[in-house]
Amino acid sequence: MTWRQARRLRQACQVFFLALFLYLLFLTAGANQIPSLANLFFRLDPLSALAVMLSTRSWIPVLGLSLLTLAVTLLFGRVWCGWVCPMGTILEWVSFRKPVLKNTTALEKWHSVKYLVLLVTLGMALIGSLPLLIFDPLALLSRTLTTVLFPALNDGFTRLEMALYPTPWLQPAINWIETTWRGKVLPVQQPVYQHSLWIAALMAGILGLNLLADRFWCRVLCPLGGLLGLLAHWAVIRPLAGTGCSHCSRCARACQLGAIQATRQAIAIQSSECTVCLDCLVECNQNDLSMRIQLPPEPQQEPTLTRRQALGMLTAGVAGALLLANRQSGTWLIRPPGSQHEDDFLASCLRCSACIKACPTGALQPAGFESGLEGVWTPLLTPRIGACDYSCNACGQVCPSGAIPLLPLAEKRLVVLGNASVDRNRCLPWASNIPCIVCEEMCPTPHKSIRLEQVTIQGEDGLDIDLQRPVVVRDLCIGCGICEQRCPIEGEAAIRVYGGISSQI
Repeated sequence: MTWRQARRLRQACQVFFLALFLYLLFLTAGANQIPSLANLFFRLDPLSALAVMLSTRSWIPVLGLSLLTLAVTLLFGRVWCGWVCPMGTILEWVSFRKPVLKNTTALEKWHSVKYLVLLVTLGMALIGSLPLLIFDPLALLSRTLTTVLFPALNDGFTRLEMALYPTPWLQPAINWIETTWRGKVLPVQQPVYQHSLWIAALMAGILGLNLLADRFWCRVLCPLGGLLGLLAHWAVIRPLAGTGCSHCSRCARACQLGAIQATRQAIAIQSSECTVCLDCLVECNQNDLSMRIQLPPEPQQEPTLTRRQALGMLTAGVAGALLLANRQSGTWLIRPPGSQHEDDFLASCLRCSACIKACPTGALQPAGFESGLEGVWTPLLTPRIGACDYSCNACGQVCPSGAIPLLPLAEKRLVVLGNASVDRNRCLPWASNIPCIVCEEMCPTPHKSIRLEQVTIQGEDGLDIDLQRPVVVRDLCIGCGICEQRCPIEGEAAIRVYGGISSQI
């Protein structure tokens, strides 16, 4: 196989893994039974695995698959970044003709920033805090697709269907799409997510950084790239120039990541920055550049990070975690079923949005500051948007870290998420003497945690009125939120679920 053919293989792998990433995301959409490998990419992510294991002080077997990524990196270098990572693939495709800082010396000095971000992330993990995992590339992409791109595409597609449906000859095709795709590929209800504008802005900013340099995020900021870069420094097989090299610098000009420094005397390839894209090998007109075994690494390939900087960033991470530890715990803070302690949940949640994608009702939403800065974009149950489906445990199935435990459906139905409470100043039967029993009808618990209290009152005309008023039986309520979601009152519901309770009936 020639190097040109090998590069085509790499490009095919990029397409395949991006398609697989998207396919696995679609597998979780509204499915009650989710395949065990639906979270495969997060299992392979060594940054998430290392951070959450440091944070929880425990070995998480399901994340042990990330050792495979580490092993491949130690053997071949940053193959993950150049061949597998779906975020890296998209950033490679989004390129501009004349980046401002293509391969300048100033940009080379910024390469160490990703190591600093990595060390701050790990320093915070040592104190049980994982807010910087929102910058993990897989979490970034998954969250953006889940809360921004997929809802926008579904809305656009639905509007297109509505516009075309009056055309008679198109109706059979549209009916077939609705019958076949709706509920599987396309959601039944249009999903709406909080903070989607900020999530979209972050991704747009990362893509926009390519104006400065190709794959600026991968080269300068990505914490996962930093972790793999440190390991790639010790890679056994790497691109190396042979003795016949004429130092023509063609390889350096071909390298999009600026991993090659070419002078008239020597060619130096920094393995910690090389993503094994093979462009340099294809461009070498003397075929002197090749993948070779080298032990130990050369001194000039050392990442530009001093010991003092490393200790400083770890210390900064610890200090930042301590500052963020003074988190909020509002009465509306409702976590997914089985997440019984807020500290434990925040210490193990990957911020990957897998559960948010899997939730069939849209009840799980990316959090804002309800739990302080430490809880930003962790999953939060928002009953007014959607209720926790009584017949669903998809979030526990898809969670890769165990932050949401995988509970059997019978056990999950007994988990108390919170307690509902009737606002008698807004409830129609209580405040206005208007009959309404929606919350009692919707309550899914077998023995009805919302009961109707029969009363006789005197109306404005002086006549007696028989009325049923809802009353919550707290010992039976699990806080699923369907009563709050279905409450017909405009604006804030007349019955709301209060969080802060974690137990079982």
